[in-house]
Amino acid sequence: MRICLLSYRSYRYSGGQGVYLRYLSRSLRDLGHSVDVVSGPPYPELDDGIRLIKVPSLDLYSMSSLRRLFIDPRKLDSAASLVEWLGTISGYFSEPIAFGMRAYNLLHNSGRNARYDIIHDNQTLAYGILKIQELGFPVVETIHHPMTVDRELAIKAATSLKNKLGVRRWYSFINMQVKVARRISHIIAVSHTARQHIATTFGIPPHRLRVIYNGIDTEIFSPSPTLNRLDNRLLVITSGNTAVKGLAYLLEALAQLRQEHNLELVVVGKGADNDMIRKLIGRLHISNYVKFIGEIDTTELVNQYRLASIAVVPSTYEGFGLPAAEAMACGAPIVATTAGALPEVVGNAGILVPPANVRALTEAISALINSPDKRKHLAELGPKRVRQMFNWQNTAKDTVDVYHETIEYRKHLHSHCTSSLSSVLS
Repeated sequence: MRICLLSYRSYRYSGGQGVYLRYLSRSLRDLGHSVDVVSGPPYPELDDGIRLIKVPSLDLYSMSSLRRLFIDPRKLDSAASLVEWLGTISGYFSEPIAFGMRAYNLLHNSGRNARYDIIHDNQTLAYGILKIQELGFPVVETIHHPMTVDRELAIKAATSLKNKLGVRRWYSFINMQVKVARRISHIIAVSHTARQHIATTFGIPPHRLRVIYNGIDTEIFSPSPTLNRLDNRLLVITSGNTAVKGLAYLLEALAQLRQEHNLELVVVGKGADNDMIRKLIGRLHISNYVKFIGEIDTTELVNQYRLASIAVVPSTYEGFGLPAAEAMACGAPIVATTAGALPEVVGNAGILVPPANVRALTEAISALINSPDKRKHLAELGPKRVRQMFNWQNTAKDTVDVYHETIEYRKHLHSHCTSSLSSVLS
């Protein structure tokens, strides 16, 4: 089978779209399929034998606001670039719709050279995806979780009416995503919780959603036989500085924990450039105990998991919770919330507390710090659970089953339409 995976942006490391693309494409390749990945920047890291087709964008979010506003007019040389630029400077998140336009143009202009059996889109959900479907390609969609959750939490966290209106404007792309999702016949959800929420919030019949868990590369994400864990380090992974990741609650918990425990917090990912987070750290007087290390490669990420006394997942929603599964695979004791799919992922291999509850988070972390035996027990349970439940080979096999379902559905639909047209003409 010749497969084309689409992703409007593909962060390479934990929590990002690039993680999903890399391991799914590798596992599909290992099953004997031919895989191309079409992605906007930042581009994913892919394995040998998988072709990356780069779709350049203006990449406006990597620029300062001033440079973004006064961009070189020569770069606005296409409808997609105009849409991306005008949308962004007006406060809209226009990357997905612009990528959809570019991906459609790529496939349309490739003509007979684009002989893909299936197009698999990774939560772009742009109008261009429907136009690709109209070209005759069977299309499968992965929705990791409904962005309506992020929008609601971001609006709640906004501190003024102006900010709330700005959040609503930025998240207006969700209206497009809902319309597109309703016209895709086969959708992959990465957990049962995500499936339920997508069906409810997007108004999609549940029978069109298939649950396929993400996998974990347990050859890389594994406990270390030689590296000793630190006794005073908390670790959190934040793929974005959005309210849904719950970093603020963990910072408040750290301030309380510091009264009894000599703890430090390492934050992998975004957050250091967030004004609200910086002010909160200052107000809590914990700046000397919080370290942001930004985006790191997989080797260093595994090292951080192996060093952590406890990995904390304070999210207020997760469609799956990849950092939780990665940490468990590395033998890191876990404290996570019951938000979204985290109970599905963590199971009995971690401590679960209610989301957005600083007191519960503080008490759970404190109890685990005080119990080395409990930490050791969880460190043994985590890798076993991940190996049993979250395997990329199984993910790829189940995904191929959905591909076949979609192809057969499209053939049946085409046959039905042809028969109906013949009846009318006769």
